[in-house]
Amino acid sequence: MNVFHGIVRDEKKCTGCRACEVACSLRWHAFNERGQTPIVGDRIEGEVVFSVCRHCEKPECLMVCPVGAMVQEKSGRVRLLTERCIGCGICGASCPHGGLRWVSNRISKCDLCGGHPFCVAFCPEGALQYEGKESLSVLLRRSEDLLSPGITSCLGCSAELGLRFCLRILGRNTVLAIPPGCMGGVGVVGFGMTTGAKVPVFFPLLDNVAAMLSGVKREYQRKGIDLHAVAFAGDGGTADVGFQCLSAAAERGENIIYICYDNEGYMNTGFQRSGTTPLGAWTSTTPVGKKRLGKKERSKNLPLILAAHEVPYVATACMAYPHDFERKLRKAMEVKDGLVYIHLLSPCPTGWKFPPEKAIEIGRLAVETHFFPLWEMERGVYRFTVEVTNPKPLEELLGKMGKYSHLRPRQIKGIRDVVLTRYEMLCSLVAQSKKQEQKGQRAWEERSLG
Repeated sequence: MNVFHGIVRDEKKCTGCRACEVACSLRWHAFNERGQTPIVGDRIEGEVVFSVCRHCEKPECLMVCPVGAMVQEKSGRVRLLTERCIGCGICGASCPHGGLRWVSNRISKCDLCGGHPFCVAFCPEGALQYEGKESLSVLLRRSEDLLSPGITSCLGCSAELGLRFCLRILGRNTVLAIPPGCMGGVGVVGFGMTTGAKVPVFFPLLDNVAAMLSGVKREYQRKGIDLHAVAFAGDGGTADVGFQCLSAAAERGENIIYICYDNEGYMNTGFQRSGTTPLGAWTSTTPVGKKRLGKKERSKNLPLILAAHEVPYVATACMAYPHDFERKLRKAMEVKDGLVYIHLLSPCPTGWKFPPEKAIEIGRLAVETHFFPLWEMERGVYRFTVEVTNPKPLEELLGKMGKYSHLRPRQIKGIRDVVLTRYEMLCSLVAQSKKQEQKGQRAWEERSLG
């Protein structure tokens, strides 16, 4: 598949008026109370639910259809061949987005009106947008790899993969600040008048990354050059010795993108603990023995600490979810009035003691167990970007890493309590944001009716 096709909704603009459904009915000459394709679902706790075919990259409906009535075009659009459909309804049951419905005793789905969706054209608030864009896999193949091949990082290094990914999305109009750490130590910064990066790279001290990058950005601004000033720093240089500069840059509103690749310790100097090392984890400075069983302290909740600085955008990310990370990077690139902070979980095979080929699996499990939720805060509004309603047992994640092999049931319970407390805190912030948005929406509707 070369192109992604789909209709996306701006939830801030949508009023739930259902004009889109009326337009759909008119287009198909099949007017009924819900439209030919129900686009707006029922309100759940006051929130409008968007329910339309997403034309998925790997459609479940296509895979389960017993008669081949669902087909995927080269463009990526998913079509229903009505002449083949037997009306069994298996496709509708398999769709996770509620994009297939029974209408007039048959299955109905959006076919994007041949590339010119009526619902988009008729939406009075401009809440619907039709997107036809390259899929992420094609985009990455076509974009330039701005790191030289052969970087000497450890096998399975999530941080190196994350940096390559970031640069493919950010592009050449980028300058990097990479302090001492894993990425600074594997040739990205360079040595002997050479560098592993194909964009300008500055090598700050471990404790002044944000301050130095702020100065670099201001100098480019003084010369009238608009570019992305990006820090790619480890958790030690972010949560510990460099935090004062980061906090100050956030307070001043410096227009930089700060990405912390968090491998939960000083992994390039011997696996020492950092402020983001989790409770109970083994490191060389939190050893396991008769008197001590790993780290006794909780980790710093750095993303929420930065969100408390009231910067325009804060997000968490993981390379196990590249589409989510790409979207967040593109949002970061659009911010022009303050600091952006992205906290990138970077599982470390060497320091965490797991096989290199399991790095993506470990990252995915961290999300699926609520150990590392994926969320964003955009100008005070919190939302989950990958929702996990039925989390997997925490033991499934901890059991795959040697740094937790010493844990006893009491310690696992302590870690679970921390995970649950932090997740509930996020849920509270998300719920509060939804209430504020609904309050604002009602006020807008009252003004419009008045």
